Amino acid sequence: MNTFGNIFKLTTFGESHGEALGGVIDGMPSGIDVDMEFIQSELHRRRPGQGVLTTARNEADKVEILSGVFEGKTTGCPIGFIVRNADHHSSDYTNIKDVFRPSHADYTYQMKYGIRDYRGGGRASARETLCRVVGGAFAKLVLQQKGIVIEADILQVGSHKLHGTKEEQQAQIEEVVKAVRAENDSIGGIIGCTIKNCPVGLGEPVFGKLNAALGAAMLSINAVKGFDLGDGFEGVGLTGSQMNDEFYNDNGQIRMRTNHSGGIQGGISNGEEIVFRVLFKPVPTILREQHTVNMAGKEVAFTAKGRHDPCVLTRAVPIVEAMAAMTILDYVLLRQTNKL
Repeated sequence: MNTFGNIFKLTTFGESHGEALGGVIDGMPSGIDVDMEFIQSELHRRRPGQGVLTTARNEADKVEILSGVFEGKTTGCPIGFIVRNADHHSSDYTNIKDVFRPSHADYTYQMKYGIRDYRGGGRASARETLCRVVGGAFAKLVLQQKGIVIEADILQVGSHKLHGTKEEQQAQIEEVVKAVRAENDSIGGIIGCTIKNCPVGLGEPVFGKLNAALGAAMLSINAVKGFDLGDGFEGVGLTGSQMNDEFYNDNGQIRMRTNHSGGIQGGISNGEEIVFRVLFKPVPTILREQHTVNMAGKEVAFTAKGRHDPCVLTRAVPIVEAMAAMTILDYVLLRQTNKL
């Protein structure tokens, strides 16, 4: 299952310590101006080696477009691309090749396939998400023409809810993550995402509801453990009269006075802002002693080596946006199949 989408499709390939990662985008509309600076800037937001909050692995993450673009425009043909790996230290992982890291995909991959690439987690590595960012960047180029804007931000790090200006929030993030890193540990958090100017009518009930598609997209991201829409789980304490979004006539346009539903009702976008949150668990690979079992089933102690993110939130923001962008564009294209 390495293909995402129905009409706008992204198929990805590659491992963390292989020669390269890449993908093929199918269903991209033709005639779209390809802004390579924008695509590269999206990858730059996700790339490692940007400071004390991320892994020290330093990759340029330069994308190479192999097909589907001619004279700066999409042709409607499959867009092939690769991003080459350069700064991989496979020797950092030799001490874990025969053990299962707690809460990592080591065990499940081994049990399912009978073999696994232990170098950096192989296909299970979060490095795979750079392909999603490329796909999301192409989707954003189309959505920009339709005025649809997708913005994600970090809302919470561990138990600390962010507050204040952007600069103050960044300082709070750094303070929490630095403290965790000093203990050779990791921490998770919550990212919020808003989709603005989304038209009414996106969603394919009953099994292709837009909220279900967004939830599936987010839950496919490494380390994601939760998704909620609108008021989400916090709405459990409200009554129906408090939770309902009342309609009103805004100079001929039907609007809602509140947005507890998060912009989706009955699995279909209602024209209000789509608002959701994504919960990320702490990174499972930490640089302190842990207990596990090895391939022979023997209980052992081990300490991971190498370069790992103490917190994925900063680099995960563009990934959340990318998955949302591909989902929305896919459902924009699906909607066109509903009408003559």
